[in-house]
Amino acid sequence: MSYSSLILVVLAAMAHATWNLLAKRAAMVGAPFVFAYGFCASLLYAPWVIWVLLHDGMNWTWPVAGAILASSLLHLGYSLCLQKGYQVADLSVVYPIARGTGPLLSSMGAYLLLREPASTSGILGMLCVVGGVLLIATQGRLAIFRNAHAWVGVRWGLVIGLFIAAYTVVDAYGVKVLLISPVLFDWFTCVTRTTMMAPHMLRRRAQSWEAMRGYWGLAAAVGFLSPLGYILVLYALQHGAPLSLVAPAREMSMMLGTLAGMFLLREKVGAGRLAGCFSILLGVVLLGSA
Repeated sequence: MSYSSLILVVLAAMAHATWNLLAKRAAMVGAPFVFAYGFCASLLYAPWVIWVLLHDGMNWTWPVAGAILASSLLHLGYSLCLQKGYQVADLSVVYPIARGTGPLLSSMGAYLLLREPASTSGILGMLCVVGGVLLIATQGRLAIFRNAHAWVGVRWGLVIGLFIAAYTVVDAYGVKVLLISPVLFDWFTCVTRTTMMAPHMLRRRAQSWEAMRGYWGLAAAVGFLSPLGYILVLYALQHGAPLSLVAPAREMSMMLGTLAGMFLLREKVGAGRLAGCFSILLGVVLLGSA
């Protein structure tokens, strides 16, 4: 992976870690918050989209429309399953399984569907990142998976990981093969899935508005940072970075979030999380050399 692509992925990881820290403060709001930040993102990025359309245009074909629709459905399924998984299972189980299996399955999809070549350093880097994610999210207490109830979270985590892998492969196909502009691709999928949620939100508009009281500032911040992080990833993919390397490298956001919690929020970080940070850092070095 080139240094320019790696820089884009690092910046994307920083944006991803930041918006996740903000979104955690609105975790109890649920679906109304997902709709709200999607609505904010649609408005905030509209000027950029208009500028791109005026200068570069967009070649609408059935494959392009199909990719946008498929990506929208997969992103929406991911968001709703994530909310449901957090409601019925422990966050400490759902999150590491989802974030670990997502890049693992994305890389497998890149090898099998996009015909990307596999390298020893790339595979080792991917495994280091996945292992680091598990160590950080579980704080090194992998024994929690021995609990029978934990397997409810494992199942939801696997489903969410499948959604992550599926939309990542579809989106990579959209920008690498169909040559859709990353900002247009992300914006149209955002608008589409937000529109899909609109009828449900309108039927429950009183409850949704009340649930969002005091959270619109967070929705605007997440609506800006979440698309930004993903658009940077899509640009890295369009400029030639292999999906099999980019997908796991994105997970350095876990390391950045842990370090931010340690240095900015003065959170206690045990040996397990520090080992996870080191494993992700080693993985990113291997991915960068692949």
